[in-house]
This record gives sequence, C-alpha cells and structure tokens, in this order.
Amino acid sequence: MSATAAQPVVTADDLVVTSKVELDARFQATPAGPIPHGRGTGTVLALPGSPIARPLSRLLGLVWRGKNFRPQSRDLKNLISPLAIPLIRAEVSTAESWLDGRPCVLLDYSKSSWVAGWIRDEIREVSPGVYLGIVWGVGRLFGGRRLVLRFALTFRPEG
Repeated sequence: MSATAAQPVVTADDLVVTSKVELDARFQATPAGPIPHGRGTGTVLALPGSPIARPLSRLLGLVWRGKNFRPQSRDLKNLISPLAIPLIRAEVSTAESWLDGRPCVLLDYSKSSWVAGWIRDEIREVSPGVYLGIVWGVGRLFGGRRLVLRFALTFRPEG
C-alpha cells in the first residue's frame, strides 16, 4: 500500500486554492514518502485559498520553476528563471518536521547556500508524485524560526 493511498488524489492546482490551515492539516496527516529524484515542477502556494492565490502562483512561477533532486549526491538545485537555471543548492535527507515532530524529507540550505542559508524546507508526498512543502525562515529576522511559505512539487510518473 502506498504511503499516500489513504489521501484523496490532489494536484498542485488543487493545493493553490486550499487554505493554510487545510494545507498544514494535510501535511500533518501524511507520511514523509520517499525522497524524490529528478525534476519536480514547482508551484508557489502564496496566500493559498485566497482569490489572488492562483494568479500570484503563476506570477511567482516565472521566477521559481521547481527543484532538481540528485539522489547520487543527496542534494538538489532549485530551478530559477523562465530558463529553469539550476541554482541554490540544498542538502537532502530525512529528519523530524518542525511542524509536528514526525518524519519528513528535509531540504537543508544552512550548509550549502550563502544565498538561502536561512531557509529550511520540509516536504511530504500528499498524493502520488505530488509533494507539499513548507518553508521555515530561521534566525533573528524571523524571531528564531517561522513558517513563511508553502509550495508544491509535481513529479512526472516514470515509465
């Protein structure tokens, strides 16, 4: 049985129109899932559930295109700009989520990026090939640590 079998099938577009409270509940109700590999198409979930969530997501999607996971080196690079240039590296592992203390896939920028060293991403597979991510801001600017943004990653089925 798949880690996501109990959850209804959702897409990144479904997540855009879901409220923050519902996104966090979905994240907490889902096991981590496997560490993804390859290219995941990114969807920014800024002001999720609001009337401007969909157009805002499309606009921000011009800057952040997703992430390319490389299992052999246990890292990823974010895909930036309409050209999807691989920049901003993160180390990938499993860890306990700061949201609920349960396992998640951790995307850690603290040791690998001077640009985003104050960011910690956590992801869980909420539907087959669809990961819901939460972004933590860390440091004095955020008063310690604060959940600042949500995102989705969609991976094409292999085959």
